[in-house]
Amino acid sequence: MTFVPLIEVTRGDLAECQHWGAVAVMNREGKVLAKAGDPYAVTFTRSTIKAFQALPFMQSGGARALGWGAADLAMLCASHSGEPMHVQQVEHMLASVDQDYRVLQCGCHAPMFAALGLTGMDLPPGFVADQRHHNCSGKHAGFVAYCVQQGLPLADHLAPGHPLQVAVRAHVAQAVGLDPQQLVAGTDGCSAPNYAMPLAHLARGYARLAAGAPDTGMDQSLTELAGAMVARPDLVSGTGRHDQDFMRAGRGDWVSKTGADGVQVVGSRSRAEAFALKIMDGNMVAQVAAAVEVMDQLGWLDEAQREALHPRRAADVRSVRGARVGGRRPVFKLQRG
Repeated sequence: MTFVPLIEVTRGDLAECQHWGAVAVMNREGKVLAKAGDPYAVTFTRSTIKAFQALPFMQSGGARALGWGAADLAMLCASHSGEPMHVQQVEHMLASVDQDYRVLQCGCHAPMFAALGLTGMDLPPGFVADQRHHNCSGKHAGFVAYCVQQGLPLADHLAPGHPLQVAVRAHVAQAVGLDPQQLVAGTDGCSAPNYAMPLAHLARGYARLAAGAPDTGMDQSLTELAGAMVARPDLVSGTGRHDQDFMRAGRGDWVSKTGADGVQVVGSRSRAEAFALKIMDGNMVAQVAAAVEVMDQLGWLDEAQREALHPRRAADVRSVRGARVGGRRPVFKLQRG
């Protein structure tokens, strides 16, 4: 079967919900190391490919020419919470190419830190969100910087036929080991082109991101992006977010990125391997719980890491008053080889 039960939710003694999905564990050479369901299930990648979407800019030497450091590179890969530190970093990125937020074409939404209630910070009276607060604004600042440096028009830079997006598609495909025409095209929530691909290829791309890709010309760019993500997980995600928790628990070894609607990828730098998973109904609690279970079954967790990530398993279902009324448990076993 393409998808199998990954996470089950019980209420009392009765199974109430099941979240189905698939998992692919890959090395950077493209070998399937373990799986649950079909490792070649095709899914949209959503925000998990932001590091790969930054490759035209990185490969052209754009970041180096602007003197961008780890904070800027982390923002290229971010699905951030719109906290002040994120907004300020986007402003810095845009200012380095003499632009401001009005050139961004990602649209705007309420900052995720407020929408998710994660930081304890309240929005000030009269607050109005703009493009800087969009969780993808760092990626889009990189798009703008590339266009400015290459002398490309900004007006239609998200169009699939724009030279920027043609280059992005080619680099994404190269990173994951596919031909550009094998990517299934769609549009992400930020209006940028996005691509569907087999989970196995997404995982292979993350194994290359985490551990380098010496078989390609992208090795230095991928290494710099991964290093920035690990150094600044607070910018890649934000306060109270699980990607930050994963990368901090990984102590420099794990490169973690979430995507909307149930996609999660984590790469291990020391092992040169990664996994990608998709929860078919898009449930993020199940997505995160399944990711922790995959890491545990792969033997990535020591006791301290297991304890640190235990809350992310969300093992207890509680009432509004705090009483335990059910549970959440993994119901899959990875098949090796």
